[in-house]
Amino acid sequence: MKLLIDMNLSPNWVAVLAQDGIDAVHWSTIGTATAPDREIMAWAKTRGCIVLTHDLDFGAILAATEAESPSVIQLRIQDIAPEQSKYLVLDVIARFRTELENGVLISVDENRARIRLLPLR
Repeated sequence: MKLLIDMNLSPNWVAVLAQDGIDAVHWSTIGTATAPDREIMAWAKTRGCIVLTHDLDFGAILAATEAESPSVIQLRIQDIAPEQSKYLVLDVIARFRTELENGVLISVDENRARIRLLPLR
């Protein structure tokens, strides 16, 4: 499992996730900062990555295109610093590993994770 960290999240997520054995790459090391979300989604899909983001547009793209991948984890929390929200993300990855591998949208807030299977209809 590999995560693609969106531009709206700190590049520090890569090192923080690596400490727990999660392979991740930040978009800033791959593409341009102004790349449209659809380009990021296409890159993740062709490489089998899960997108980690704080941007609600990724869910809208999944719904509009009825795509079956890539999986997306949306952080819907105030403090998105990896040091503060790392355990929420690690918990979601551990609990929903199989689902993430098969295509889902997961919205995570401080109290719960909501999961929807792809494609969204």
